[in-house]
Amino acid sequence: MRLPSANKRTDPEITEAAARALDLNSVVPKDAIKVVVSQGWVTLQGEVGWQYQRREAERVVRNLRGVRGVTNLVTLRPRTKPSPEELRKKIEDALVRTAETDAENITLTMEGSTVILSGTVRSWAEAREAERVAWQAPGVAEVENRIRLRP
Repeated sequence: MRLPSANKRTDPEITEAAARALDLNSVVPKDAIKVVVSQGWVTLQGEVGWQYQRREAERVVRNLRGVRGVTNLVTLRPRTKPSPEELRKKIEDALVRTAETDAENITLTMEGSTVILSGTVRSWAEAREAERVAWQAPGVAEVENRIRLRP
């Protein structure tokens, strides 16, 4: 991807702008993410406690002037570690509470702190909502969404 000359910046300028943007963002933990820039491509590295922080870090740097793309290597290290059974119960309860999912047709499997969603739903919006609900549970490090649309 070629940038118009008005949008070009050197890698050190992009690095500084990205670090400043992350530092000013109240959602992203201070000093949790390292920024590496090569030919306008930003790579984010580090650890955060929640998926929304990981996504926010990427959102903050993606639209900075001069950025050609972003690789988000930020990992999750949940602060709390409920048992897989407690975690499964919390997610199932949350799925039942949301009106946007048909919880009876969604199956949850736990592999450590990874949640695997499977089953069938009426729409992609419903599958995305189930994934969003799973990410919100404390202790979730990864969500695999294997949900399919009903034929």
